[in-house]
Amino acid sequence: MAAFETINAIIRDLDDALFSILIDEARNISINKQMTVAIRYVDKKGQGQGYDEASNMQGEFNGLKTLILKENPCAYYVHCFAHQLQLALVAVVNNHNQIALLFTLVSNVVNIVGESCKRRDIVREMQAAKVAEALNTGELSSGKGLNQETNLKHAGDTRWGSHYGTLVSLASMFSTVIDVLELISEDGSNSEQRAEANILLDSIQSFKFVLNLRLLKTILAITSELSQALQRKDQDIVNAMNLVQISKEQLQKMRESGWTSLLDDILFFCEKHEIDVPQMEDMFVARGRKRRNAQEITNLHYYRAELFYTILDMQIPELNARFTESNTELLLCVACLNPSNSFSSFDRKKIIHLAEFYPKEFSSVELMVLNDQLDIYIIDMLSSSEFSMLNGITDLAKKMVKTGRDKVYPLVYLLLTLALILPVATATVERVFSSMNIVKNLLQNRIGDEWMNGSLIVYIERDIFVGQ
Repeated sequence: MAAFETINAIIRDLDDALFSILIDEARNISINKQMTVAIRYVDKKGQGQGYDEASNMQGEFNGLKTLILKENPCAYYVHCFAHQLQLALVAVVNNHNQIALLFTLVSNVVNIVGESCKRRDIVREMQAAKVAEALNTGELSSGKGLNQETNLKHAGDTRWGSHYGTLVSLASMFSTVIDVLELISEDGSNSEQRAEANILLDSIQSFKFVLNLRLLKTILAITSELSQALQRKDQDIVNAMNLVQISKEQLQKMRESGWTSLLDDILFFCEKHEIDVPQMEDMFVARGRKRRNAQEITNLHYYRAELFYTILDMQIPELNARFTESNTELLLCVACLNPSNSFSSFDRKKIIHLAEFYPKEFSSVELMVLNDQLDIYIIDMLSSSEFSMLNGITDLAKKMVKTGRDKVYPLVYLLLTLALILPVATATVERVFSSMNIVKNLLQNRIGDEWMNGSLIVYIERDIFVGQ
């Protein structure tokens, strides 16, 4: 009954508004596949809304995109930007042995150092002591929120922002990690632990490991803001496209002129932690069996060309490929609605072209009306102080409703609505999976699908239910 009332309230709020559907899948505590369906639309105040529910998956939804497009050829499919970013980063790991090895070593370090509560306590105490010493010597500056990291972070399977956090924590606690590994190598509970600690000590105290660690930390730092933004529930396409472009430009800038500053950072790190640095002019000697007919190269060539350039040359095209699919033209047209910087992105031709993507909403006559309407619209926007400080199309839609401009420029507002319902991330549906793990957990793993679905609707949309 509670779920029924909540769904009815959502349907009444939706009314006959245009909407989009977000779909994702995960497994619950019983290892059953669950599919979450979220509806995204713009309410009567110009505010984007997203309402969710989860249900048992009866088979895969491969081909669902095809079925929807067959039913409605004017529908548009946009792959989750956050997942696109993750896939772009995963591709580098999968296709470069040294980066795959880096994350394997980092994972092994985190596991062995944080294997028990006792070891985590040792790490915490050692790191606290090192921070206190650095503060006393002036190496670190004090302040609220500074120097508080006292434990290594585990990386999540799908969130590459968590991999960034893992690399940052390892870099900042490197000397503590070395000390703990040395303790384990001497006093480990068995020979396997002691041997593993020795292998890890040898591996991570190498110039190559440090280079890969600092390089990947820098790359992930560039994409970190984008990753975080794409996980926000209210992210719109215009801001997402801007952040994607900024990430691409920063990576390209790093590729062109970032080697010297990176090398300086690595050399400083190695000196601080007493790690041997090879002479860059010497010939590079690879570990293991020498390859037949292998060309002799210097250390500088190997580290700069075969690691630095190669990794970035894999990452940049991968990002370009992931974010320049068939919907790019549509998304770039949407960006022309952005009111930021006094509507500097306004482009009449692209806005008209955006309307042409929706022939059922814009007839040939309405396209001509829109063309004329845009003349008055942009003059009105630029001359009105109320629209001078807006940050995105979400702000623009709400301000148009508040000032009644949605009635004055109905075709422009329709385009804004269509733009706002285009999702760029599945953060909304992923939050449902988090809620699912609360509602159906180890103590309540026998909850049936219908009961779980009803409970989730009320739990997730509790603001709606409370208002009934």
